[in-house]
Amino acid sequence: MTYRVCFVCTGNICRSPMAESVFRARVTEAGLDDRVEADSAGTGGWHEGDGADPRTVRVLAEHGYGSDHTARQFQASWFGRLDLVIALDSGHLKALRRLAPTEEDARKVRLLRSYDPAAGDDLDVPDPYYGGLDGFEECLEMVEAASEGLLAAVRDEVEGTAA
Repeated sequence: MTYRVCFVCTGNICRSPMAESVFRARVTEAGLDDRVEADSAGTGGWHEGDGADPRTVRVLAEHGYGSDHTARQFQASWFGRLDLVIALDSGHLKALRRLAPTEEDARKVRLLRSYDPAAGDDLDVPDPYYGGLDGFEECLEMVEAASEGLLAAVRDEVEGTAA
C-alpha cells in the first residue's frame, strides 16, 4: 500500500514544490520511496502548467535537491486518494479544510511546520515570491527542519499500515 502526501501552497511554484522536493529526498534517504509518494499543488490555478519559480529551482539545486515540477491546482476529488495534505500556511490550511468533502478528509490537512518542534507558535512558511533569494533560503530552512518530523510521522503510519 502506497502512502500519499500532497504539499499545498498558493500557486504551486515556490513553497510547495520546494517541500515536495525536500520530502522526496528524505523519503529516498530513508528507503521508503517504494512505499511513500509525494507531490504538490496550489490552492489556485494561476500558474498551472508552469515550472517552479527559477529562484526555487536555484535554491534547491544549490542544496542538492532535484526540481522537476509542473504547477497544478489542488482538486477536492484528490482527498480520496491522499493520506496527508500538507498546507504551507494557515490560509492554505483553512482553504483546504473548507474544500474537503468530509470531516475525515479535513482531518488529513496539517500545517508543515507543525512537524517542527522548534517552530513554536508561528507555523506559517512565509511566501518568498515577492522578495529576494534570501526568502527562498529561509523557506528551505523551514521546510528542511519540518521534513524530519514529517518523515518520522509518515514512517510510523507506513509501518503501522504494513503490519
